[in-house]
Amino acid sequence: MVLFLLLIIVAIVLGLIGAVVNGLLYLLIIGVIVLVADLVWFGARLGRRRGPGKRRLG
Repeated sequence: MVLFLLLIIVAIVLGLIGAVVNGLLYLLIIGVIVLVADLVWFGARLGRRRGPGKRRLG
């Protein structure tokens, strides 16, 4: 969970720097890529935790 939050913070900082500083648009793009990769990783990790017997009905 700490890694997830750290990567979210890094993505936000890179995105802000890329959006504010002229000529550093590539940092914004890298920030978006890091954010998307982090969300995919978190979703895969969250999905792996669910076992077949742990699903709720209703």
